[in-house]
Amino acid sequence: MIFKKSALSLIATSAIVVSSINMAQAREQIRIVGSSTVYPFSSSVAEEFGATSKNPTPVVESTGSGGGMKLFCKGNDLNTPDITNASRRMKSKEFKLCEKNGVTDITEAVIGFDGIAIAQNKNNKALELSKKHLLLAVAEEVPSKDGKSLVKNPYKKWNEIDSSLPDREIIIYGPPTSSGTRDAFEDMIMKGQTKKMDVYTSLYKKDKVKNKGYKKYHKVRQDGVYVPSGENDNLIVQKLSKNPAAIGIFGYSFLIQNDDKVAAAKINGVLPTPKSISSGEYPISRSLFFYTKNSHRKDVPAMDKYVELFMKEDMIGPEGILSEIGLIALPDERRTAIRASVAKYTKLTLEDLSKK
Repeated sequence: MIFKKSALSLIATSAIVVSSINMAQAREQIRIVGSSTVYPFSSSVAEEFGATSKNPTPVVESTGSGGGMKLFCKGNDLNTPDITNASRRMKSKEFKLCEKNGVTDITEAVIGFDGIAIAQNKNNKALELSKKHLLLAVAEEVPSKDGKSLVKNPYKKWNEIDSSLPDREIIIYGPPTSSGTRDAFEDMIMKGQTKKMDVYTSLYKKDKVKNKGYKKYHKVRQDGVYVPSGENDNLIVQKLSKNPAAIGIFGYSFLIQNDDKVAAAKINGVLPTPKSISSGEYPISRSLFFYTKNSHRKDVPAMDKYVELFMKEDMIGPEGILSEIGLIALPDERRTAIRASVAKYTKLTLEDLSKK
């Protein structure tokens, strides 16, 4: 009889423990990681969500797009993030990492446009650069004088690249390799320019034969001219205030939030503005994203309400709250289509990522 009572007691205790574990699996507070560029927008939505709902304010961490993807793709455990922000699209290899770890139900949300600003101290004379100037300033190797081979980058001043540019030291504070802004800059400036230059494309062909699956040229110089400056773009702004010779690379929203300290350079004759970025006239423009881990929706029920709030016209529309801090709205038709897709939690596929 004593044994039976002890056994029953043990079963009851076990049931309580199991019940406690199941309760612990549910989480009220949303966890968000990812892009430093998307961080101000995501944080604004999080604050609005905390103020207008019964749910706690989501935790938003600035880890960089690449860093956020690694955390997001670790698995479905509730210790992993629910949402990751990105200043460029998810890469195929990141999607495959997610799949490998069981994260197979993801929805992609495009929230708007952003331009990559090339900025300097506001007290400087206006600066005009081309995409090719930027390539020659940051590349590890550049064309030799006869244009027939690549040599280690010798340029230390802008006027060494082009005599029309200022006699000024080249010092560039930019994003680290974990940043989506760095990925986008490499895609649009380095890969985009070198694919048009025979001295680089000849290397592509050799690499393709030798290595089977080569990558286009995007080696950034390591001699101290390009200075990776972390995921906090405000630190780059501070450095530009202290060093008038330098230029910085960061998202457009940080430019307009600090227009009393820094000014944008023209790129290919165009300044970054909402109109030039949304039209594509500004040559370093890109879309901004967030990705939801749909396996968490059941145990983190606040996710659905947060996503709904983020995608509202009052947030991402042309006159929305986020436009006040630098988000540039998508065209009406595209915004409506993406909102509908996100509302249905449309499942992202590898084929989707191959489409432009």
